[in-house]
Amino acid sequence: MSFLSYLTNGISLGSIYAIIALGYTMVYGIAKMLNFAHGDVIMIGCYFVFTLMTGLHMNPFISLLAAIAGCTILGVAIEKIAYKPLRKASPLAVLITAIGVSYFLQNLALIIFGADTKSFTSIIDMEPLRLADGKLTISAVTIVTVIACIVIMLGLTLFIKKTRSGQAMLAVSEDKDAAQLMGVNVNKTISLTFAIGSGLAAIAGVLLCSAYPTLSPYTGAMPGIKAFTAAVFGGIGSIPGALLGGILLGVIEILGRAYISSQLSDAIVFAVLIVVLLVKPTGILGKPVHEKV
Repeated sequence: MSFLSYLTNGISLGSIYAIIALGYTMVYGIAKMLNFAHGDVIMIGCYFVFTLMTGLHMNPFISLLAAIAGCTILGVAIEKIAYKPLRKASPLAVLITAIGVSYFLQNLALIIFGADTKSFTSIIDMEPLRLADGKLTISAVTIVTVIACIVIMLGLTLFIKKTRSGQAMLAVSEDKDAAQLMGVNVNKTISLTFAIGSGLAAIAGVLLCSAYPTLSPYTGAMPGIKAFTAAVFGGIGSIPGALLGGILLGVIEILGRAYISSQLSDAIVFAVLIVVLLVKPTGILGKPVHEKV
């Protein structure tokens, strides 16, 4: 039963990576840029919930909604202030700016909350599920995380396929200039993409801290990098790829930690990514990109 326990933990962690990876894959697919500050938006969302629940003793669900709203506004503000002026700039300039925004958010959290690691109270207070006469126990956080991941993926897929805003995102991702000529508001579409990705980052961050109940200004750094790895693993720009990459990455990390070495689990994850990219450079579900000449 230990293998099944590790597997469920891996799927749970992978589901969190998948939700975070959505932010990377959507922004890259539509705006063609890598928002490396995305991991720190996760951390800000966790501090939102921590402050509201611990300091103001608010309901966990209300705190989560407030965190989603706060991170959504933060994501739009980051796009307007830091990235919009660089719309025509080189990818290197955008990348350096993204790293700068990341450090700014980390240091802002250090100033406001301090460097001490805080104990995060899980927002999920339910009994675990016991199977096989109690030999296999699945925590409530694991169940909620997997269900949330599935619901978010299905909801986002339907949003993109069935709504005008979603169709605008598809148009901008295909050809930004042509979409603008057809009447699509490119700036509004990119802002909406950042808003959705940042709102989902808040959900992922709270689920992460509920499963691993510690919080510091650096909480979002490594999960952000791993989620970006998951997005590349599955095929960056692909929503199903983000799901597949996240789940596989989580399972590989937990099984590597359990059966090989807890110290080498991160190295194993990145080694698998290298092997996959050597075999299929666009990722598992990624499509080849044809350059215009």
